[in-house]
Order: sequence, then C-alpha cells, then structure tokens
Amino acid sequence: MPIITTPVVTPPDTGPPGGTPVPLPEIGQATAQYTDPTGKVWPLTDWDAGWFTLAEGVSGLGAVTYELTTDAQPRGGVRLRHAQPQARTIVWPLFVQGGDHLEMVERWRALATAFTRTLREDEGPGVLEIARPDGTRRQIRVVYVDGFEGQDKQGWGRDADAAVLQLLCEDPYWIDPVPVTVHRETGSLADFQNPYPTVSSSQVLGETTITNPSDTTVWPTWVVTGPASLIEFTVTRTLRTGQTVTEAFTLDPNAAAVGHGNLLSGEQVVIRTQPPQVRFQDGSLEGAQWIGALDWPTASLWGLAPGDNQVSFVLTGSGPDSAVDLKFNPRYETA
Repeated sequence: MPIITTPVVTPPDTGPPGGTPVPLPEIGQATAQYTDPTGKVWPLTDWDAGWFTLAEGVSGLGAVTYELTTDAQPRGGVRLRHAQPQARTIVWPLFVQGGDHLEMVERWRALATAFTRTLREDEGPGVLEIARPDGTRRQIRVVYVDGFEGQDKQGWGRDADAAVLQLLCEDPYWIDPVPVTVHRETGSLADFQNPYPTVSSSQVLGETTITNPSDTTVWPTWVVTGPASLIEFTVTRTLRTGQTVTEAFTLDPNAAAVGHGNLLSGEQVVIRTQPPQVRFQDGSLEGAQWIGALDWPTASLWGLAPGDNQVSFVLTGSGPDSAVDLKFNPRYETA
C-alpha cells in the first residue's frame, strides 16, 4: 500500500517574527499583512505564523485596468474621451501548515473566517497591506471572492494545504495609510484705526498651492473652524487640452436648511467630498447633518488632481481662531 505523505515546502529564510521582504510579482521585494474587519492583523510573509504566501502565484498588484471611451476622428484615429478605472482582482496563494492535522485545521478555519467575514453586511472589507524595506506602506480594501477550498492533491489536507484566494478590490487604487495634512489659519487681525489706518480683511486664508503626490485624483476631507459666516472653496486647473477649469462650492451656516447662524469661535464643520457628507461639530455619523448648507445645485465637491493644485478658501466673517484643515490619503496605481 502506498504511503501518503505531506508535500514538502521549503520555508524561506524570513529572519525575525514579522518576516523579511520576499519577491512579489509586479512590485518586487516587500512584506505583506492582512487586517480583517475586526481589526485583527494576519501576517502573510512570516513563516513562523504557520502560513505563508506562495509568491510565485500572486497577481493583480500592478497598474489599474481602464475601460476607454473614444470618439472617432474625421481624419482617422480616435480621441480619448474618458478612462474608467475598473475593479481589481488580486490572486493570493497561501500555504497553511501545522505540527499535526488538528493544528493545521485550526489555522485553516481561522484564516478562512478572517477573509470570508468581509462579505458580512455589518463588517465590510478587510485591508491588504504591502510594506517596503524603507518602511513605506500601501493598502487596498479587499473582499473575499473564493479560494479557500484547498488543493485536491494526494497528501494535501493532512498537515498542510494551500488556498488560492481571489480578492475583489472595489476601489482599484492603493492607498498610503499616512495622510497628507494641510493647515491654514488666520493671522493677527489689526485694528483699523490703531495706531493708524490699516487694512485687515475679514475674508482670509486666500490662495494656496496644495500638492497631491498621488497617481490619480484624491477626494479630501475639510475641517472648518469658526468664526465664519460664509466659507468658499475653489480650485483652478488646466486640462491637457489647454482649457482652464474652475470648480467651487460654498458652505453657508445661515442657510435655511440648517438655520444655525454664523459659526462661532471653536465651532467646526467637517466636509467629506467622497462620498459627499457635511457634519456639524462631529465628523462621525453622530454629528448634525449639514449637507443642506452647501450651495446646491451648483456646488462641486472637487477633488485634487495629481501634482500642484491652485486652491483658494475664503472665510467671510473670520476671526483670530478661524482655520481650515485639509486631509487626504495619496492613491497609487501599484502596490
């Protein structure tokens, strides 16, 4: 009778716990980890964990796939009208082993639950993170599709098995978990008559250049701190056709839909541009809904294009404590 044995997989030299970078297709040397919807972190390139990434089977970490819309040109060829980024699918093989069958099964079940729970409506996606040797990281939100069936091979399933995961990324771009922040506040406002006539406008903060290091547009979150009676946000950009485009939105705390009146010193409004959301005092869902304070239907909650953006934010009725804070996470084509 033939003896069934577990296939031998030689572990890489991963060094200390947490692992060392391994060669991943499309991106090169990196380490990886997965954070499930509960916040638990699962290392993916640390052999000591009892499971390890089979790097040769990894795919889907490269540039985003686009669907192009073009218009035929009368003299031949086409002109690109729109490029629509498509959802990304990542294939990630995992080799799981144990000191005996029961230990392997325990690890297998725990990992399966960590990925499949991304399909629960009350939990949502997990996060796959790729880290470089220089300490930089990029993350992407993932949803389990399939792959935790195991390999139907002789000997597999006793002390070790492999899962070839397929993970759906609804947003195909990789995110830098370290946000870019911009802070602007008013200077000291001068008395018009003391010691001599001085111009000190109540419309402050003015124009500034905000640099977006991303490969694509980002959608920032704004925090406005009063006092202020009206807040205007404008961006001006030049398209590749040479056309100059201006987008803007205005927040009015005196709008009838809100009925609050001027923002007082220390009061804040949080404006999210994707998806559109405006909250008074608290950026969470508990904050008062102020979406009606925007100047609909003309309001355009614009994003920041890659590179330098010429931005203007003006607070009418500002004072010494008035400020605007901007935050966004850069987005990239590859891991």
